[in-house]
Amino acid sequence: QNLSSGLDTTSYRVPLGVCAGIAPFNFPAMIALWMYPLAIAAGNTYVLKPTEKAPSASILLTKYLHDLGLPPGVVNTVNGSKDTVDGILTHPDVKAISFVGSNRAGEYIHDVGSRNGKRVQANLGAKNHATVLMEDADRESTIKAIVGAAFGAAGQRCMALSVVVLVGDLEESRGWVQEIVEQAKVLKVGNGFVEGVDVGQVVL
Repeated sequence: QNLSSGLDTTSYRVPLGVCAGIAPFNFPAMIALWMYPLAIAAGNTYVLKPTEKAPSASILLTKYLHDLGLPPGVVNTVNGSKDTVDGILTHPDVKAISFVGSNRAGEYIHDVGSRNGKRVQANLGAKNHATVLMEDADRESTIKAIVGAAFGAAGQRCMALSVVVLVGDLEESRGWVQEIVEQAKVLKVGNGFVEGVDVGQVVL
C-alpha cells in the first residue's frame, strides 16, 4: 500500500489449481519431496508421475499422506511412461509442471508443456564435472570424499564426479591417483539392499 500519492498496490497470491511433477529414478523420494509439499502448501492439488523404473517410493509417500489424513485427490500418483507424461503435458486442467531429469526428456517436456500453456520448471542435464584437488588438501578426508562423490548412488546422479584436476607436483599427483584407485577397489559391489554394499545396481 501507499506506493505513491493516491496510488496503492496489492498482491494476491492464489493457487494455480492442478500442478504436476515428473520425477527421475535416482532420487525417487527426495525429488518428489522437492515438488508437491510446496504446491499443496500454496493451495494446489498435485499429480506426481514417478519414473516407471522406481515407482515404489512415490507410491508409498502418497499412501503415507493419505494415512495421515490428507484428503483424497490432493496428492495423486500416476504410473506409466511417455503416454502418461503426454497426458500430463496436454491436459487442460494441469497448470504447472516440475521436472528433474535428462536433457532429452526435459527439452521435450518443456517444449510440449509450454506449447500447451503450462508453467514448466525443468531442471535437466546437471553435472558435477570436476573437482580441483590442491596439493595441501587433507589426504584421508579428500580421498574419501572423492570416492564417495564418484561412486555414490552407483554414479547415477548429477553430483557424480567424473574428473579430478590435480594441482602441483606430477609425482605427488600420481600418488594421489594411486590412493584413489586403491580406495575405489575396496568398494563392495552388489545388491544395494544388502548391508555393507557400497555400490548398488545400475538402473538402465
